[in-house]
Parts: sequence; structure tokens; C-alpha cells
Amino acid sequence: MSAQAETINEELVTRRDEDGVAIVTLNRPKKFNALSVAVLEALLETFDQIGKDSSVRCVVLAGDGKAFCAGHDLKEMREDTTREAMQALFAKCSEVMLKITSIPQPVIARIHGIATAAGCQLVATCDLAVAVEEARFATSGINVGLFCSTPMVAVTRNMPTKQAFEMLVTGDFIDAATALQYGLINKVVPADQLDEAVMEMATKIASKPAVSIALGKQLFYKQLEAAKAVAYDMAAETMTCNILTEDAQAGIDAFIAKQPMPKWKGC
Repeated sequence: MSAQAETINEELVTRRDEDGVAIVTLNRPKKFNALSVAVLEALLETFDQIGKDSSVRCVVLAGDGKAFCAGHDLKEMREDTTREAMQALFAKCSEVMLKITSIPQPVIARIHGIATAAGCQLVATCDLAVAVEEARFATSGINVGLFCSTPMVAVTRNMPTKQAFEMLVTGDFIDAATALQYGLINKVVPADQLDEAVMEMATKIASKPAVSIALGKQLFYKQLEAAKAVAYDMAAETMTCNILTEDAQAGIDAFIAKQPMPKWKGC
């Protein structure tokens, strides 16, 4: 099915909002939520809209069906193997990943089933991740002759280098317990507790002052790439901006007065 046909016949990415939490779902279950061009475009548009929506305090990224995400759509990739098509595809995928980290709201990956190749990249890119005990993860492109270069960027920023490299060159799966040990995910829960665990985390984040979370998330990724002295300079500036906000001043005053925290103004 072409990208155009998919766009006409299916809603490839769905969104519903619940108490300040936007739940974004990959909706291509028969294809294990493979990332076609149309899916990537829908994801980009959805996250762009969310980033501009001050009513949203946290985002959950989920997948419908049996899998979280099986990575790129290899059948679609074989339909046009020109350099221009491949460059456009991977540029679009990178644009989605950068959008996830650049929006002000934290994004939690809700993982069941498999998360492979670019699907594993999605998990690594999200700010937080919760998985069921049965979930499995792999950068499995090497098994079909394709080193997972773009997934590598996100995975190596989450995991120890030797463990990440082993995944990349073997294509082997790791289970949820191992992914937790390696730092790829935050929490592992039984399948019947997944939604509860994800929403508990999302609701907790949504209850915090949005402007402080936004400032902190922006700094978090910038300082990771900076030299230590530069990182401290950026952090000091962010702290200065943060403490001058109405929310921070009201919160500090309440703490000093031993009073309940105020209702946050948000963005």
C-alpha cells in the first residue's frame, strides 16, 4: 500500500487527551506499527501540534496491536531504492526523533511486544519508558544486512557503549529486565499493570509546574552534548530563568511558610 493510500484509508496515528496527558498511538497494528513515510509524517504533525498545546503537560506514546513498533517499513523501502528516497526517509525519521526531544512536554514510551530497529530508536528517544515483562528490544537491521545507524544515535545515548554495540552488531533481542539493567527503559511491570504504571508516571509529571518542566527538559538535552563548564553556564542561566517564574516564587514561599504547594500557573 502506498503512503498516499494509507493516508486516505487509515488514521495512522491517533491522539486522545486525558487530564493534561496526550496519549499518542501508532495505529498500524497489522504491520506491527512499522514506520512508513506516512506514519512518520503523521507522528511529526501530531508532536508538532502537542508541542504548541499548553493544555498538554505530558505525552504517552503507545502502539496498537501486538507490537510497540517493528521499525521501518522494509517493503515500502524496496519500492523506491533511489538515494534521494532513502535520504528523505531517514531525514524524516530523524526529524521525528528530534521533535520528540524538543517539545516542552516529557514523552513516555508505553511498550508491549517488540520494539525493533527504528522502534527501539523510538524507545530510546522518548524521555521515559515503561515496558511489560514480555517486551523485547533489538537493533536487528544487521540481520538483513543493514546496520542500524540512525537507531544507534539514540541507543548509544541511553546504554553503556559495549552493550549497545553488541546489540547493533548481533541483532539479538534483549528482554525487558535486561533493557532496564542497561538503562534503555525506566520500569518493567506485569502486562495487566502497564496502563496504570504509565498513567501514574504521566499524571505525576502533569501535576508539576509546566514551565519548570519545559525549561528543565530543554536544558537536559543541551547540557548532555556540552563540555562540563559550558553545561554549568547553561544550567545557571536556566536556574535563573526558572526561579524568576511566578510558579517557582510561589512554591518557594509556600515551602518556607510550611504551607501546601500552590496551584501551578503553567505556561
